[in-house]
Amino acid sequence: MTACIALLGGSFDPVHHGHVALARLFCALLQPSELRVLPAKPWQKASLQASDDDRVAMLERAFEDTGLPVVIDQRELVRGTATYTVETLRGLRAELGPQASIVFLMGADQLQNLDSWREWQQLFELANIGVAARPGYTLDQQALPPAVARELAPRLAPPEQVRTTAAGLVCLAHTLAVDISATQVRALLHGAGEPRTDVNSLVPSVVLDYIQQHHLYKN
Repeated sequence: MTACIALLGGSFDPVHHGHVALARLFCALLQPSELRVLPAKPWQKASLQASDDDRVAMLERAFEDTGLPVVIDQRELVRGTATYTVETLRGLRAELGPQASIVFLMGADQLQNLDSWREWQQLFELANIGVAARPGYTLDQQALPPAVARELAPRLAPPEQVRTTAAGLVCLAHTLAVDISATQVRALLHGAGEPRTDVNSLVPSVVLDYIQQHHLYKN
């Protein structure tokens, strides 16, 4: 049976319930043999507020009791320089071989900017893509940049086909009704967020404990 590896990359500064919900959704749809969570050194974000070690520690706590087949993959941190998704996927494909199904997970907000990513069309040669809708972001073709819509249209496939295909397909999930951003979480931790929002509803309690114990996001 072909291995199916789901990939969830991100800054995770900090990890929040939206990340965990996205992982749960696609683990239910794809039944992957492994969910690799890849904390990034993203080229688009100049300064991360938490250190690499703190972001890894928060991820370990957030996914510890989920029952998901999680591996925290630190290759982008070890590389030490800002990383591009296409480079990471090339490394993973070389490691996992040509037969494995690799599914790179993202939210609809990222899909709408996909044509700004380095060598974005190459992503489909290296992996499948799983996209989840978010409140305020539609997966309708007309809402996407024309080049992205054209690339996606012939690749749409159901989860059971995606999990047995090495690369080149797109699985859309319209059921993720979680709208949380790390920016929103950091604002609340700074004391500058919307007062009606309780940060406990946005971040796993074990992660919030870690943030408070290590005095993160104070400045």
